[in-house]
Parts: sequence; structure tokens; C-alpha cells
Amino acid sequence: MSARVPTSTYRLQLNADLTFDDAAAQVPYLAALGVTHLYLSPILPAAPGSTHGYDVVDHTRVSDVLGGRAGLDRLAAAAHDAGLGLVVDVVPNHMAVPTPLWHNRALWSVLAHGESSPYAHWFDVDWSAGGSPEGQGAVLMPVLGERVGDVVAGGDLVLDVVDGAELGGVSTGPTTVLRYFDHVFPVRAGTEDLPLAELVERQHYRLAYWKVGDEELNYRRFFDVGTLAAVRVEDESVFDATHEVLIGLLADGTVDGLRIDHPDGLADPAGYLERLAERTHGAWVVVEKILAGDERLPPEWVTAGTTGYEGLWRLQSLFVDPAGRARLAELAPPAGTLEEVVQRAKREVVDGPLYAEVHRLTDLAASVCADDLRLRDHTWRGLHDCLRALLVAFDRYRAYVVPGEETRHEPVAAMAAATERARATLAPDRHATLDVLVELLLGREAGSAGRRREARRDELVVRFQQVCGAVMAKGVEDTAFYRWTELTSLCEVGGEPDRFGIDAHTWHAFATRAQEHAPHALTTTSTHDTKRGEDTRAQIGVLSEVPDEWAFMVEMMRTASGRYRSSLVDAHAESLVLQTLVGTWTPDGPMPGPASLDRLAEYLTKALREAKLSTSWTTPHEAYEAAVVDLVRSLLADDRVLALLATWAEHHVEAVRAVALGTKLVQLTMPGVADVYQGSEGFSPTLVDPDNRRPTDVATLADRLARLDAGEGARSLEDQKLLVTSRALRLRRERPETFVGPDAGYLPLPTSTPCALASARTLAGAPQVVTVATRLATTLARLGGWGEHTVVLPDAPHGWHDLLTGARHASGSLRLADLLASLPVALLVPADAA
Repeated sequence: MSARVPTSTYRLQLNADLTFDDAAAQVPYLAALGVTHLYLSPILPAAPGSTHGYDVVDHTRVSDVLGGRAGLDRLAAAAHDAGLGLVVDVVPNHMAVPTPLWHNRALWSVLAHGESSPYAHWFDVDWSAGGSPEGQGAVLMPVLGERVGDVVAGGDLVLDVVDGAELGGVSTGPTTVLRYFDHVFPVRAGTEDLPLAELVERQHYRLAYWKVGDEELNYRRFFDVGTLAAVRVEDESVFDATHEVLIGLLADGTVDGLRIDHPDGLADPAGYLERLAERTHGAWVVVEKILAGDERLPPEWVTAGTTGYEGLWRLQSLFVDPAGRARLAELAPPAGTLEEVVQRAKREVVDGPLYAEVHRLTDLAASVCADDLRLRDHTWRGLHDCLRALLVAFDRYRAYVVPGEETRHEPVAAMAAATERARATLAPDRHATLDVLVELLLGREAGSAGRRREARRDELVVRFQQVCGAVMAKGVEDTAFYRWTELTSLCEVGGEPDRFGIDAHTWHAFATRAQEHAPHALTTTSTHDTKRGEDTRAQIGVLSEVPDEWAFMVEMMRTASGRYRSSLVDAHAESLVLQTLVGTWTPDGPMPGPASLDRLAEYLTKALREAKLSTSWTTPHEAYEAAVVDLVRSLLADDRVLALLATWAEHHVEAVRAVALGTKLVQLTMPGVADVYQGSEGFSPTLVDPDNRRPTDVATLADRLARLDAGEGARSLEDQKLLVTSRALRLRRERPETFVGPDAGYLPLPTSTPCALASARTLAGAPQVVTVATRLATTLARLGGWGEHTVVLPDAPHGWHDLLTGARHASGSLRLADLLASLPVALLVPADAA
């Protein structure tokens, strides 16, 4: 089976409110929109009530909630009849620890039978920790609302006898279980008649107060989420069992490709992808890999490329004015540089929610050293200090070191740089321990001669890398990026907010490299994980173009809200609130205005808790949170504030239009497979999940698209964005060889002003599609518009046809004022081919 490469994808976030049959009903619209593949969120059974599907509980079947295999077949048939394929999201790294737990049969078996369970090797459990008085291992289950002694004494933990059917068939006949409110646990055979306290102690799991988890959890989890237990897919039998259904869907033609969720959490990402390629005979596979800075994808990975975060942040920054940074920073003075904020956040994560992982890692390093006379005097505490420092200093998700294999230069260099940063934070007497630790982590000979490939040394190499990724994710993206409010639109998954804006030359260099090295990777502007939708980021990004005006706006808003703003609302929250109000404003349509209070309150509560400055998920400051929400409520009820926001939106609508349409068109025509997140084809200023997972009004979008196709003018921004998206997607579908074919290319085009970005997609060197977009529209307007500035269009025998406006233009030097008279973007094809 050869890889069928999508030309474009459309992301559908499936759940109980968007089933396979619901998705099938959207197929006619999506086919008309121009996509070639539907990109589905995970389709295997998830934990009860899941709205996203990444908390998988069963790998043996397709989700009944979504419609089961029959529903998937109906969707596939509808898609195939319309000429569309399917791409499916795969979650190899973890399974849910659901409530009730019997939904995960594999984990239920482990808790019932311990190390003798046929599924014990599925999960990464440290059976030497959390043991029973008999010296047997026990899996920590930190689910109790109080300490276990108080729970037992209070009578909230009870024995019950239920029929196996009530447990989803994990047992037959009457079964004794332990109940704690909604939690249900198996009871080890032979312990049913023991006194409750003794029974609790004799299980293959240890019930514990929920706060114990971060300090003593003994199973690897997804980041710091205790309800997601890591799965050991490096074991071939586990891989086969957890991928049988998905590989079968590829084999029978139901599915055409796969998106892999967080491969950095795996023990051996390269080995996993190699095995996947073998089992799928080279299917199209992309990976959710976040590349830090100028990091490259490991060349040994068998994949078409990433899901596009490295392109997303560069594209976003392309439309940001770096000249506005200093003034914006004055409005929300940060607590140090971004690097300092990141380092502080990572230290907090290492010492807090990921302490159990770091402790386990230290135990492993200490056991390696204790077993070698030459290393024995490197103490547990010294190793712990050095590991903490290294994890904080490491600037990317992972160093790709594989035990027994030669390590590439890039990971070695990354480790060396992190080592020097860590060394600067450690006392001199720890430096020798740091040096030994780094040698061990690189899989080199350390200590006694010849000691290199040993099981615990290999495990240390792998486990350090897995913890690195968790520290980066929780420390940077889920903490520091919620603290950094200089320009919140830049604080995105995989983002580089310190690189405040990039120029056209930098963008062209990136796009050229993408065409050379990853022409079939995914590109995106919004995903189910982005902290703000692309249109929210577009509106916030405009602040960089008008920082002085924004400063005046902030002062006006502060004055207006002075009488009802609580003293509990700090500068961090205020900055986040004001940027969010501007970012979520809907500029036109039947209901122009800000997002609803419910949406804003849910987002702000989540954002402030993730920042962990004045409140958090584990220790919520209810009065603080209420004060912030009350401020938003009052702002939305204040006619003066609403008038200020409306005036702001009116004055900057052209700048927003340029960014929203420009980012969309450039993404849809840049090298790679273009993805459109559900609803983002229209102007949709959304926030982080669950806001970005709200149902899409497909009927309205379909009606609008039909009107555009009938010749109705695209007057509103919503219409214009749908026009740009549909015309670009249809062009990709009509000319796949120009975008993803073996002879496809990318060519920067010259312009006489940095406010215009122009490029061509080529086929065998001949330009076939030209994209032109406006950058920094406010600066352009301030300088008097395009004037005599030009773009040079490639030669075409009959000139060029704009698919967005219908206008025709001659080849050669063309005034931008003529080309972009109606819209801030242009999508051109040779006139004889239009």
C-alpha cells in the first residue's frame, strides 16, 4: 500500500455532539469547501463524558458513543462517494484512568491481579514503590478527598457486591468491589472477608489522598495528569494490541493516514514510527512534535513531518510589528525576561506537580551510581540537585539519545548547552556530579571501564527524555505562556514569543526549507490545542502595530472601570482581560460585539489557574477569580466600555482584515498539507478548549458559501475569509501536483516594500500559483498606502487571473495598489488556466 498524501484536511472534533453520522451530514459542505480529507479526532472509546477523545479506554473497537464501526463505515462511504479521504488521530502514549475505572479493562485487570495481570507490562509502573505490608508492589490511586485513614473512619469507603454486567463485563457473576462515591475498584481475590482497614492494605493498589499523587505517584502519566496513565508501546505486543484496529482501518481502505499525538512521551519515538511504517506499509503519518527555535525533526523519524506548530508561530509573527514591543511591555511589566519567567515556572513544576517523576528519576540515577564503585560517592541529593537543574535548563522537549546508538550532533549540542546553563545554577561541589550525570544521560561510558549498556543505565537515558518533555509542556506552555502578557497572541503552543515578529526574508527561508525537507507535513493556523483561535490572535496581534493607541485605550478602560474594579484584580489579570476582550470581538454579522460572559469567564478562570500566580487548579483563590469575572461582567454591562471597544474595532478593521486573510491565505498556499480547523474558514474568534470545541454552525457556513458561489459579493470579513479559504482549498484540490506533487516548488517573489509578501508555487520550476498578502497594514496606511510600490509577477502568456476578485493582471512589475484594490490579499493563476 503506497501512501496517499492528502492535499488538504479539515479537522473535526468528534464527541457525543458530533458523531460519525453528524460528520457525514457535513460532507457535502466540506466537499464544496474544497478539502480532500476529513481529519478526525480519536475514534476509539474514551472515558465517560469525554469531549475530546484523548482519554482512550479501549483499543479493541471503535467508539460506540461516536457511532461504532457501522457509523464510521457510513462516514467513510459518504466521504469516499464525495471524493474525500479520512485521516485519524492516534493516541499511543497513554490511556485514561477513568471513573468508574472498569471502563479501562486493562487497568482494571492490573489493579485486580497486580504484577500477575496479563496487562501489567502495558503500564509503566514502578512496582518497587507503594508496596503492601507483604512486600508486593501496589499502584498508587490518589483519588480520595481526604487522607485514607479519615476516609476509612468516616465510612465513605464501602464494600459492595455487584453483578458483572454492572461492571461492563470485566467479570462474570457477583463481584465484590470497593466503592468511594463514583469510584469503583476491584477487590483482590481472597481478601473479601477481611476487616475493611486490612482489606484496603492488601490490594494491588494503594488508595490515597489526591494530593499524594504529585509526590508519590508510581506510574508514568501524561505530563502531570494522573488520570492519563502512560502505555508502553515500545513493547511489541503492546504496540500490536493497541494499534490493531487502526492499522486494520488503514489496510481495508477506510482510513488514509494518521496523526500521532505527542510521540515525545514514548520511550523510543523513532522505533515507534519505524514499526508503524512497517505495519502500515508506509502510510502518510504526521506527528505532533513541537520544535524549539530552529530545532529540526530527527532525520531518523519515518514520518511526513509535524502537525505544523513551527510554521504556525512563524506565520503569526510575520504579521506582528516588532517596533511595538517596547511600548506594549510597559503596559504589562513582566517579572523579568521571558527566559527568567520560563526558568521560574519550570522550577516550580519540577518541585511541584512533577516531583514524583523527578524523584523516580533520581532513584534510578542513584541506583546506577551505587552499583559502581567509581560512582558510589555521588549522592542521591547531589544527583537530585543536578537533575533538577538540567531539567530546568533544557530548552527543548527531548534530546534524542537512543541507548546503544550513535547520537547525532544536534542532541549532543543541546545537552552541552543545557549542562552549562545548569552548571551556572549549581554549587561548585555539584559540578563533578553533573558531569557524571550528563555522561550517563548521553549513554556514554561512565564510572568503571566498559560499563555502558546496562538495563538501568539505558532506562535512565530514556526516562530523562520523557520527563524533559513533561517539564517543557507544563513549565513553558501551561505556565509561563499564561504568565507572559506582553502580547498574548504570541504565547501559543510551540511558540517563540521572544522572537517578536519576523520579516519576509526569514519567512521565505523557512518556507523554502519546508518545501525541501517536509513537503508533506501538515500546516495549520488553529488546532484543538491552541490557546487562542487564529482570528483571536489576529485581532490581538494588531496591537503591535498601534502600541501608543492601545496604551491610550488601556488608560481609558482603566478609568471607565475604576469605580467597580476590585483591588484584588492585579496587572496580570487586567492585561489578560483587556487583550481577550479585543481579541474575541466579532466585528460584523448579526451580533457584533464581544464574546459572552460565560465564554470569557470560563477562559479567564482556566488561564489564571494555569498561570499559577494568584490562583491554581490545586489551590483556587475563589475571591480573586470572582473579582476578575466580576470585572468582566461589569465591563460588558458598561455602555462606555462597549463604545470604546466598538470604536477600536471600527478603527482597526482593515488591519484585522489584512492579518486574518493574510495568515489564512499564506498558510493554505505554503509548502505542506493545509489543515483547516473546524469553523475557522469563517471569522471565528475562539479561545482555548473547550471554547474552540463548540459546535460549528455548518448550515450558516454552507449557506454563505452557496451565496458566494452564486456571485454574491463578499462584503463582511466572515464572507471574505470563507471566500479566501474555499478558493484556496479548491485550487489545491484541482492542482494537487502543484502543492504536494514530486515536482512542486516554492519561489519567493520580489516586492518593493516589506508591507507586501509574495510567493509562487511552482510545478517543475514553472510558476502556477501566486500568493500576495498585506503585512503591517497600519504602518502602510500611516505612510500613505501602496503608492507606486510594486510586486513582480512571473511570466505567464496571457497574464494572471485573481481567483478572489476575478480581476486580470499582466505579468511583470505590477502596482500593488492595483492588485490589492479590493482585498488585502490576492490568489493568482495563469489567465489561460483560470
